[in-house]
Amino acid sequence: MGLWGWWWAARALRLASGCGWPVAAPGPEAAGATSRRLCAGGAPSLSYQQLKDLKKTSVLHIDVRERWEVDRSGKIPASINIPLGELVEALQMDPTEFEERYNQKMPAKSDPVVFSCLAGTRSKQALGFAMSLGFSRVQQYAGGFEDWIKHEPPETK
Repeated sequence: MGLWGWWWAARALRLASGCGWPVAAPGPEAAGATSRRLCAGGAPSLSYQQLKDLKKTSVLHIDVRERWEVDRSGKIPASINIPLGELVEALQMDPTEFEERYNQKMPAKSDPVVFSCLAGTRSKQALGFAMSLGFSRVQQYAGGFEDWIKHEPPETK
């Protein structure tokens, strides 16, 4: 990982750990909204039912587990796999390259994106990475794959 990779990782971890910068909702709908600091308990997190409902919309769901984990255990339906170690680079790719590599349209910084992993640790880091890159509508499914399979079976190849 080069110098910039370390810098982005440190910045994202500061955000995810609560040492980050204040965040306020963008746009005119935020008139009068107070800014809040992201901290350990304040990261935007979804429950199983909230994720299931959100998946009925045009949200991009990114599973940040390693490829071998997805190959071995399956995945949450309609999610794409971008391992955490590739995420910062992927979110900065040329949109054509992103689509060729992940078979999915590259999200705009204002598009809704949900991150998940096995149990919430890596998805929280992914959330911090995305926010540090300017993505404004990001959330995590903190229960992750372990929680999902308590409710319904995974998608397998």
